[in-house]
Parts: sequence; C-alpha cells; structure tokens
Amino acid sequence: MMRKAKKLGPRFLNPVLTTVGEWSTILKVLPLYLSNKEERTPRSPLGPFKTETSTYLRPPESGLRVTWMGHSSLLVEIDGARVLIDPVWDERASPIRWAGPKRFFAAPLPLSSLPKVDVVLVSHDHYDHLGEATIRKLSTIDSVSKARWVTSLGVGEILRRFGVEETRISELDWTQSLSVAEGALEIIAVPTRHFSGRKMFNRFETLWSAFVLKGAEHKVYFGADTGWWDGFAEIGATYGPFDLTMLEIGAYHQLWGDIHLGPEGAARAFTALGGKGLMMPIHWGLFDLALHGWRQPIQRLFEVAAQENISLWTPEPGRPTEVVRNVAVRSEWWR
Repeated sequence: MMRKAKKLGPRFLNPVLTTVGEWSTILKVLPLYLSNKEERTPRSPLGPFKTETSTYLRPPESGLRVTWMGHSSLLVEIDGARVLIDPVWDERASPIRWAGPKRFFAAPLPLSSLPKVDVVLVSHDHYDHLGEATIRKLSTIDSVSKARWVTSLGVGEILRRFGVEETRISELDWTQSLSVAEGALEIIAVPTRHFSGRKMFNRFETLWSAFVLKGAEHKVYFGADTGWWDGFAEIGATYGPFDLTMLEIGAYHQLWGDIHLGPEGAARAFTALGGKGLMMPIHWGLFDLALHGWRQPIQRLFEVAAQENISLWTPEPGRPTEVVRNVAVRSEWWR
C-alpha cells in the first residue's frame, strides 16, 4: 500500500527491500568497464540542437507541450502552468568540473533564454538531476524569480545552499501534494525505488520521488529514477490515467537492477501504471552512466514497444512539442 516515506535513523527507506551497490559492486563493475567495447559516448558530435524560443509566446493548442532538454531535464507546459523538471545544464554530471560524465551535446536553450517558469521541480539530489551550476544560475534569473521550487524531503537544504531563497522552497513527502501556479496545477509526490546522496557516505539522507502533474485537463507522470516495484499499479489506479508517462530507460545494468528500470522495465512499468496514453523515455542520450552503448536503450525500447503495442513519444532534444492524445511522436535523431 502506498504510504509516506519511512526512516531508519537518519536514512530514508525504499518502499520495498532494495539493494544499492556498495564497494563490492564497484569491484565487480571495474573490470567490466575496462573490457567494455560498446560505443558508450557518440563517436560523432551530436546536434547542435536549438530551441525556437518564439514558440513559448503562444500557449500550446493542446494544453500540453513538452521540451526535452536531454536526459531527465524537461520544460513542461500543462494547462496554463510551466514546470522546469530536474534541470541540469552543467557540463558534467559530477561533483567536480574537470572529470566525470560529460554531456554529449550542449543544452538546446540557454538558461538566460528560459520563458517565465512557475515551478522548478527537483526529484532527488543526484548530480544528473540536480546540477549545482544550473541551480545557482536559475536562482538569479528573472524568468524564474517568482517560481515555486518543489522537491523531496531534505533536498531543500541543498537548493538553499546553492542560492534558492528558503521561502520559495516546498518539500514533499510521498503522497503529499501542493497546489501551484495560482491553483492551475497540483503536484503530487509518489514513491520510487531508488536512493539519494551526493557523496558515497551520505546516501539515503534525503528523499527521492516521482511526481504526478495534475492540471485541469491533463495528467503527466514523471517517473524520475526508479527500479521496478509493485507500487506502479496502485499509483496508476490512484492518480491516472496519464496523458504522458515519463519513464527512465538508460543507465541500467543487472548489477544495479533494483534501482533502474531499463527499456524492458520501463515498458512493464508503463503497463502497470495503466498502459494508457503515451510513453516518453527519459534518462538517456546525454551522459555516459553505464556500460551499455549510448543508443542501446532507445533502440531496445523501440523493439519492446512494437511487441507490446506501446505508443511512444520521443521528440528530438530542444524541440517544443505538443502532446496530442493518442498521437505518437517518433524522432530518430539518435540514428
């Protein structure tokens, strides 16, 4: 049964028993990295991708429009509200600027060119979902100056440290909700099976969440990071059906299968959530975070979706794209 998050001492617990890789996993992974021959980073430059900012001068005709900036960073326009999700414009998803996973392509839209944002939504504190340089910049620009920052329990302190005013931050526990954008949108935090921590030794001390965006006419499920668990069906039954279901497909491996879905897991989760509307793959195509080839998650998802009769919604990075009910979008920019 879906419930608020529980803690054991200072650490939050997953909704089901979960194994997260420790030093033993690192020792197993290291030889795999050394022997790996997959194209984990693109051999040829990607892009450039450019967002046509004039598009934002007009509200979406359908009421729902999404701009995928790569990985899990999105700008969602839903029923009159504009939500920036897990913004990472940083060059690297890393605690240091000179090493670590480097982005495959430049951000399609400079932060200084963002349209007015009502909400900045941060699912958890990992570097590929919460970029320090990005947050510091966002906290200073006019288009975000009146935004409500919504995040999981404990993450607000990190945002405050990076320059966000404390009075603008709202932290949610699982199943808690918040009305934003003058009542135009309800945001509901729901459980995921993952973990948190920006260092090896502070894991689980802040919460990780997925979110439901509920407008007057549309519902969107942002799955953030998660492994498979049996709560998807209850989330779908309680908050669905969803017009657009965003689920992670990249950075997966059997060694950390409890905390990431992969393409097959994402398709299974989509079905459990109700299998209605469109499925959007996220968490792929921007950073080298695993052993698989960089194209492999989307290639495999296309195969699985064809087998399972799932309607995919895969726009190219940076292109503001209308979400029309039951109309699939299949950009193959990655080929």
